[in-house]
This record gives sequence, C-alpha cells and structure tokens, in this order.
Amino acid sequence: MPETMTLIGGRSSRQGTSLCAGKFEAEYIEVSSTVEMNAEDMARLGLKDGDPVRLRSASGEVSVRCKGRTTKDLPPGLLFIAYGPLSSRLMASDTAGSGMPISKHIEVTVEPVSG
Repeated sequence: MPETMTLIGGRSSRQGTSLCAGKFEAEYIEVSSTVEMNAEDMARLGLKDGDPVRLRSASGEVSVRCKGRTTKDLPPGLLFIAYGPLSSRLMASDTAGSGMPISKHIEVTVEPVSG
C-alpha cells in the first residue's frame, strides 16, 4: 500500500564527485537514481537496500532504487534524492524566481515495485 512521505532533492558529495566523471557514467546514474529513506520506513514497507520503489508527486512519477538510512541521518517520513533527471520529473516547473525548480518539501507517495 502506498504511503505519503516528504521528498527533499539536493546535492550530495558523492553526486558531485561522480559528476566529474560524467552524467552518463555508472556512478552518477546510480547515485541520481537512488532514493534514501529511513530504515524503519523501509522495513514497514517490506523493502531492503536496492529494492525498486515508485515515487509519485503532483508533477510526475519515477521508479528508483532505495537505500536505508538510520533515524539519526534521516527521520521517518523523510526521503532524500540527489538532483538528476529522475528527481527533476518530481519537481514542478515553478522556480519562485530563482531559476531552480522548488525541490524541498515535495509530497510524494511511495510504493514498492513488484518484480
């Protein structure tokens, strides 16, 4: 059953270093197509590291792999995804005059993707 959570898009150090190699290289693709989520949320949804999940926002939908984080690193109900082509599909086009789509506090539904 899908659950509603809050997604935050942002930059990560791993994303930055993999970007130097190129956006079409395996490491960048992997880091920008993985959503980090609280390990307790993952357990409740029956997920383990590497499992595919579907994220849906008012602007779009993507399937990504999930990676667990401890509660001290990522509170329950909060998700993090590195900026990239997939995260952009979940953001609205409104930039609030900044030139960068609003990427914080995006309400998404999360559901496991069955094999």
